[in-house]
Amino acid sequence: MVMIIDASGAVLGRLSASVAKKLLAGEEIVVVNAARAVISGNPDFIKDKFQHRRDRGDRIKGPFYPRYPDMMLKRAIRGMLPRKKMRGRDALERLRVYKACPVQFTGKAQRFGKQVSELRCKSTTLAQLAKSLGAREGMIG
Repeated sequence: MVMIIDASGAVLGRLSASVAKKLLAGEEIVVVNAARAVISGNPDFIKDKFQHRRDRGDRIKGPFYPRYPDMMLKRAIRGMLPRKKMRGRDALERLRVYKACPVQFTGKAQRFGKQVSELRCKSTTLAQLAKSLGAREGMIG
């Protein structure tokens, strides 16, 4: 059974933690609308933080940080998995992340976790962050 999760308005860290927990329990998960996931905090600080991560290291050795929203969400989930162990690698293989909602998943996705309407602080979406990092417009979603 595949669990389909809608990331629209969901807080990135909370969503990532709950998805990682479900992956380690053996579920197969599809996350849709990753571009609409939200990072709480000052948008300027968040942009600077992600830009610093992308600039760190070099082109050959890394570390490599993504620029597109679906890969940012996948990287956040990967950071909460024991990916150097077999169960963590297997869990990451059971995850699929989409920028928008593909036709086959329309109307089937469920929302859970804290939503952007419950936040009391500033926030920015992954799509806005990707645009500020220089992602191509057609690839944002």
